Amino acid sequence: MARAESENASRKSPRPVFDPLPHEPELVAIIEKLLAEGGFEPGRLDAILREHPRGGKALFSRSQLIAGYRQFSPQHGWPLAERDFAARLRKRKVRTLSGVAPVTVLTKPYPCPGQCIFCPSDVRMPKSYLSAEPGAQRATRHEFDPYRQTQARLRAFYELGHPTDKVELIVLGGTWSFYPETYRIWFVKRCLDALNDFGEDGAGSIEKAVGAGKFMDFLDLDASFDGGSPEASYNRVVTRHLRRVLDGELLSPGEAASRPELEVAQKRNETGRSRMVGLSLETRPDHLDDAEVLSLRRLGATKVQIGVQSLSDEVLERNRRGHDSAQTRDAIRRLRAAGFKIHAHWMPNLCGATPESDLEDFEQIFSDPAIRPDELKIYPTSLIETAELMRYYREGTWRPYEEDELVELVAQAIERTPAYCRLTRVIRDISAGDIVVGNKTANLRQVAERRLAERGVRPAEIRSREIRDREFDPAELHIDEIQYQTTVGWEHFLQVIDEQERLFGFLRLSLPERACFPHEIAHSAMIREVHVYGAMSRLGEREGGHAQHLGLGRRLIERAVQIASESGYADLAVISALGTRTYYDALGFERGELYQHRALEAQS
Repeated sequence: MARAESENASRKSPRPVFDPLPHEPELVAIIEKLLAEGGFEPGRLDAILREHPRGGKALFSRSQLIAGYRQFSPQHGWPLAERDFAARLRKRKVRTLSGVAPVTVLTKPYPCPGQCIFCPSDVRMPKSYLSAEPGAQRATRHEFDPYRQTQARLRAFYELGHPTDKVELIVLGGTWSFYPETYRIWFVKRCLDALNDFGEDGAGSIEKAVGAGKFMDFLDLDASFDGGSPEASYNRVVTRHLRRVLDGELLSPGEAASRPELEVAQKRNETGRSRMVGLSLETRPDHLDDAEVLSLRRLGATKVQIGVQSLSDEVLERNRRGHDSAQTRDAIRRLRAAGFKIHAHWMPNLCGATPESDLEDFEQIFSDPAIRPDELKIYPTSLIETAELMRYYREGTWRPYEEDELVELVAQAIERTPAYCRLTRVIRDISAGDIVVGNKTANLRQVAERRLAERGVRPAEIRSREIRDREFDPAELHIDEIQYQTTVGWEHFLQVIDEQERLFGFLRLSLPERACFPHEIAHSAMIREVHVYGAMSRLGEREGGHAQHLGLGRRLIERAVQIASESGYADLAVISALGTRTYYDALGFERGELYQHRALEAQS
């Protein structure tokens, strides 16, 4: 209960936007000294801040310095553009070095269709998430309200000088497809409302949020029950709490929207100043049929995170996953045929697995044409007290891998991840205090990569090769092509690399061998993703030396047009996001119901 009390005590209302005007003398003095000395190194910056404390006591934060520069630069004529001043101050550029600003939001706690024995059951969170995880803490602070969560993340980027023009919205929180449809529509609509309002207001205003109804204080629930006890039930506790607070219902009347209402927000976002250039939703393989694929697309989704966990039917059954590997293959086929980017989750060290069987399972992910995801998260099993796996651990029928076993397995997995896949994560953001047994090494990926480096192995996967903010020679850039087969057809992974094989951008082109669903793209070649790396550029910017300013996206698309045309396709479709539709309009694509299309000329 101590943790719950601490979390209750730490809940805050949204903090007010910093007003630099009352602090003009100190801020101007600091900024002019920074510009005169070039004193942006941490040691010198800290010294300058101490010379001019805020209110004579506290030190100004970097975000407050940026706010001051934004406010006072016009009247003082300072030489640096705001974005350049912010870039020199920032400690962590990584958030937008992949080209977009990622905004992660969580749905509210809700009953889950799964019975997985490894899944934690924190009743204060959506299923499988823990209240100590950073994203979960932000969601709790904003009462799981999608508008407030989105605005808060945008404000954080804005205050640190990051552009907020291009946003990838990542919705987490258990099985998305199991939530009622009206809630799902409402949730995405409110995220879009936040993007649209933020773009109009500049700094945005969380206070503009319209309440969804009566807030359900999940932090008041006791999350200390023992998952190893058969009496413990996440669904029972959460359902009882929802019905008690909402007069017998599971949703508040305010947590609903219609498709026409969503479409208004979508249309507005197409030309907004904070555009959604990607929407990622997560679900289970056994909840993906044709109707759900269409629903995901109508919401504007471009990527689906899907819990594969294992390709062994024996392991899946032993862990009561609720589906078999055939359903996983079928779900991935549907997603790929519809043009979605596929972000798979895989879990080593499940009950019934061994390091040897896990390595065989991992190799199957990329050797099997029915799987071959575009992105992959590796989540080694960690034992959480509220998971049913506790009982198996006590009985001695499950054990966590030893540290060296796990490091070696992860190292070999990284080495075996092909160049067309991005290995996005290797561990969950689970607090070591929540883990009974299992991996507690926060930098497991780095440890595994060091082991590979000692062997002279350089990973080929995407994340290891991204250019980020490193210097490069544009004359060395060229398009390289990787082809591989899937159960849909042939995939062409077009990548812009230099002589060191560093990655600057890529395009995923799918060439189906038979008619696909949905019917709109039954006979189309499909661009499933276009991504250009480097420091994030603002919409419409062409100047500068970053990879995003070199027209690489257009070059990749024209090469895709050529390949599709030479392969006999009359139409090239793209699964565009709301915020990229005008970009594709300018490249000759026309609007369809769910996709954009470019007619192709037949090649002799």
